[in-house]
Amino acid sequence: MSWRKIVKVYQVGGSVRDMVLERPPHDLDYVVVGATVKEMEDLGFKQVGKDFPVFLHPKTKDEYALARKEIKTGDKHTDFEFVFDPSISLEDDLQRRDFTCNALAYDVDKNQMVDLVGGVKDIQNKIIRHVNSEHFIEDPLRVLRMCRFAAQLDFEIAPETMRLATKMVKAGMLNHLTAERIWKETEKALASENFYKYIKTARDCGALSVILPEVDKLWSIPERVDYHPEGNSGAHTMLVLQKYKGNNPIINFALLLHDIGKTETPQDILPAHHNHEKRGDLLINQICCRLKVPNEFKNFALLACKNHMKFHQVKNMKVAKVFDFVNEVSNKYKDRQLLENMIEICRCDTFGRDFNISQDEMKDFDLCCSRCRKVFDKISKIKAQDMPNFNELPKDKRFKDLYRQYRLKELQNL
Repeated sequence: MSWRKIVKVYQVGGSVRDMVLERPPHDLDYVVVGATVKEMEDLGFKQVGKDFPVFLHPKTKDEYALARKEIKTGDKHTDFEFVFDPSISLEDDLQRRDFTCNALAYDVDKNQMVDLVGGVKDIQNKIIRHVNSEHFIEDPLRVLRMCRFAAQLDFEIAPETMRLATKMVKAGMLNHLTAERIWKETEKALASENFYKYIKTARDCGALSVILPEVDKLWSIPERVDYHPEGNSGAHTMLVLQKYKGNNPIINFALLLHDIGKTETPQDILPAHHNHEKRGDLLINQICCRLKVPNEFKNFALLACKNHMKFHQVKNMKVAKVFDFVNEVSNKYKDRQLLENMIEICRCDTFGRDFNISQDEMKDFDLCCSRCRKVFDKISKIKAQDMPNFNELPKDKRFKDLYRQYRLKELQNL
């Protein structure tokens, strides 16, 4: 007898949502109703997971979880006691899920959708709506998941869900989230073309002031209206994020923090924000330390913050200055993609403004790009061995200066 004749199986979670959206699923998850741990093991499934029974299919290795209920036992998002037995129904299991779009089930045997919470309609209307208020407030991480799904799915938040999330933030529930969980949700959102929606939604419900207070402060920093008619640094940052149409999480992170130093600008020189790119260093390190951000994110954010203002001067720089600039933003002429990422930061910063860009500004930007690329292409092909009388040259600390002079001389022909 087939094992599917013994237990009742439903496909659940994001893969069912993706089915409605006609997107390819990332992972297939299943819930099993009416079974015990022993019955699953007798069918050849291997149990994994310590908190509640999750089983790997003996052949496909897909995950199958027993239908369960959850009982809150503490303030942390991990403080739950799980109840699982054959009497727990599919509806019991779906009611504990976060949003209607994620609480759909697909009856594998009958080949039909099971929608007990109105998830299909909400997906069609591009709405994120919580399933059950009582269960939703038990897990404060769901506030950040709400923000993430707004970005990933490009959905809007149902008014009642936004009110509930705001209430949770005001009650201090997000204060119990660990740095690892905050970063994990943020990192997932960073890989979205609509990352700005993560920040917007977090700010709308108040969560941004909890997870990224330094970024939230940008909205209180005025800008010169002749450069930024949007009026403040936070609004500018949002326009910059919207200008980026890619999904590189490292670029999104750098764009988010490129002007963070403006929050430390002395009040007597506002709104000029003189040297804000230098003041951003401490804040970026502070954020990355607190959230335990990987070094590849931190290092590029520091690079972008430090150099995004220099880029606009490239058109007027002498060759030696352009050489030094490109050297820094391409890891000593080793990484062309790093240079292109930096150019993308500057493109979004230049054109992420709330008015039309002039033809002269576009030409200036293109000129800066062209000079950087030409210098990189030329220098990256030059080897030390190409220097005249290479074998006779001193190979001590003087050699570095000689090599630099040789490469600058080669650039004079550009």
